[in-house]
Amino acid sequence: MQFSEAWLRELVNPALDTAALVEQITMAGLEVDAVTPAAAKFSGVVIGQVVSITAHPDADKLRICQVAVGDAEPLQIVCGASNVREGLKIPAALIGAVLPGDFKIKKSKLRGELSFGMLCSEKELGIADDANGLMELADDAPVGMDIRDYLALNDQLIEVDLTPNRADCLSVEGIAREVALLNDMPFSVAEITPLTIEHQETLEIKISMPEACPRYLGRLIKGIDATAATPLWMQERLRRSGLRSLGPVVDVTNYVLLELGQPLHAFDAAQLSGAIEVRMAKADEPLKLLNEQEIKANTETLVIADAEKVLALAGIMGGSESAVSGTTTDIFLECAFFSPSFMMGKSRHYGLHTDSSHRFERGVDANLQARAIERATQLIVEIAGGLVGPVTEVVAQAQLPVRAAITLREKRIKRILGIDLDALIVEGILQRLGMSVTKDTEGWQVTAPGFRFDIAIEADLIEELGRVYGYNNLPQSSLLMRSALSQAPEAILDIDQLKDVLVARDYQEAITYSFVAEELQKSIVPDDKYIKLQNPISAELAVMRTTLWCGLLQAAVYNTKRQQGRVRLFEAGQRFLGTDAAQQEKMLAGVALGSVNPEQWGEKTRKVDFYDVKADVESLCALTGREVQFVAGQHAALHPGQSAEIKTLEGQSLGWVGMLHPTLEKQLGFDGNVFLFELSQNVLLGRKVPVFNGLSKFPSVRRDLALLVAEEVSFQAIKQCIENCNEDLIKAINVFDIYRGQGVEQGYKSVALALTMQDNTQTLTDSEIDAIVNKVLGALSNNISAKLRD
Repeated sequence: MQFSEAWLRELVNPALDTAALVEQITMAGLEVDAVTPAAAKFSGVVIGQVVSITAHPDADKLRICQVAVGDAEPLQIVCGASNVREGLKIPAALIGAVLPGDFKIKKSKLRGELSFGMLCSEKELGIADDANGLMELADDAPVGMDIRDYLALNDQLIEVDLTPNRADCLSVEGIAREVALLNDMPFSVAEITPLTIEHQETLEIKISMPEACPRYLGRLIKGIDATAATPLWMQERLRRSGLRSLGPVVDVTNYVLLELGQPLHAFDAAQLSGAIEVRMAKADEPLKLLNEQEIKANTETLVIADAEKVLALAGIMGGSESAVSGTTTDIFLECAFFSPSFMMGKSRHYGLHTDSSHRFERGVDANLQARAIERATQLIVEIAGGLVGPVTEVVAQAQLPVRAAITLREKRIKRILGIDLDALIVEGILQRLGMSVTKDTEGWQVTAPGFRFDIAIEADLIEELGRVYGYNNLPQSSLLMRSALSQAPEAILDIDQLKDVLVARDYQEAITYSFVAEELQKSIVPDDKYIKLQNPISAELAVMRTTLWCGLLQAAVYNTKRQQGRVRLFEAGQRFLGTDAAQQEKMLAGVALGSVNPEQWGEKTRKVDFYDVKADVESLCALTGREVQFVAGQHAALHPGQSAEIKTLEGQSLGWVGMLHPTLEKQLGFDGNVFLFELSQNVLLGRKVPVFNGLSKFPSVRRDLALLVAEEVSFQAIKQCIENCNEDLIKAINVFDIYRGQGVEQGYKSVALALTMQDNTQTLTDSEIDAIVNKVLGALSNNISAKLRD
């Protein structure tokens, strides 16, 4: 919200300079982002009037002007502007004037003719970025007056960054109300006198969706002059609020929007057919908007329509077909209240964000419409003339917001603010806030005004008291909190320990959005059910992620496109499953691509592969003290030949590890293999508490076995088969060689195992050892068809 300080001070003028006023507003919760001059620095420019014009003898496009500037004799100034004419009043820079950019005006000759100054445009004065000719001033502008004084250019533009709950300050009147409140002084508002009704013609108004639009007003104004010039004072106020002049009718609706905070819209009455109806759009109804964007409205969009077509997106933007133009003579002026809960997110669905939608989404006073339409009517008739018709108002009283009384307890104020506020101070602040206050035994019953949508509970009222009383006036005290340290079970691993392991293995932690693009979500895990956001920040952040891979892959792509050939990232965060009530699950995920190690002289560069990332996962599992198994499986996001589901020995799923599917790799823009893992924290953090075992004083025995097994049999299957023999004397099972080639049948492989056996109570005998080995060989033969190699 940007506004002119001079405009604000016309409504309320506290005895504060600009810096103090800005500080006061900021400390009250309306943070000021910027304070800038209303115009660039210049001097020596006065109001001039062109007395006469003669053609330049040596230049077709130049004119020799005699310009009155308040001196006894007019000045001769050579000008090439296309709009220069006799009687025109314009800014005239005199000899010695300094224009923006330190441009000094001197006596000069243009094609042999003397020029004693310069006639200026808005651009040359630094008050506009572009101009099509000289700046034309009003006919009653006093000749010779300094243009800075006439246009009040010694002004400051204050830009306030409002939080979404303070929609009441999205107007100059709202800011003035706040400043008056803080300084305990009155403020003035625009004097609005309803005009005499000069004709009785009306348009029928129908509301088909009263829950979305419980109040709609409209009136016909006939015989306006749409080509009339908007007064300079209004143009300047619009400019200083960041809006440009677009003609008298549009300028008035924009001006009332800034002044009162109520959006309005004017239709060309000649383009309307039949009754005006506020209804839901039909599927794919076409509409060309004022910004030339062509849309097809969906059935969840509220529109303003006549008997034949859609005229506007309600509360967002009007259509170009029914817009006011230079040939318009009759207008239909509308003013409505739209429910904030219904308006939220509707404009962003069409890629729009307008001043109107910004206000309606946050909340407009439901009692402001009648005042706003009368103010707009008054200004339109003053500027463009016209005959005023009666206001047609349709109200669904039951659907209008009702403000319930809030109980404010005196003891609660002291408990939260830490200060005893006198009852008179409390009542005074609440009343200045526009609230209805009634005393009761515990404190007060308070009813918030219609323009304060953010006041709903007792805490809101106490916040207002603290804000207006002044945060700097509240006592400072150190917080005292007594708490007992809770037990930290040894069986639960801290996630930070797992993060430290990954960091030690050269990963870097990333934090990505929980919201992702719907297309990316579908491509990575097409079978997962996900939650769509009703009011997304953008189309790229439209759904809740069901896997952390979405954000990590995007981060990896971002890095590789910036010449980072080696990327190793991990993230600990939530994933969200389901469509309605989301099931949240904490996950730990990682992505790795590029070389295993940074480039160095001591080792050849090698690309990361499946087993490198598998080793990273195993290092995490080792910290928990629990053994896991990697079972070949299929995952939509992973390469079918290089993916595995990670399970505990009890069969509980821990997560997945593997190489990114080639289709996704190409789709996302990677130029090499990408490896991923994702683990459930709920399973991973369950730690097996270590138990001390003393060293045996009896020797261990090793037996080596060379087994012939089918090519598809994994070491995990062999190990599991041996462990299922339940031989406690087997202390370790290791693979020390795998052979394929001469002497081994095609489709088979030789796996060399080392079995380590030991008894804590005695030295093992050969017969005991042979019995264990034979039991193992029998189990291997029966379960996986393994046999000893000759």
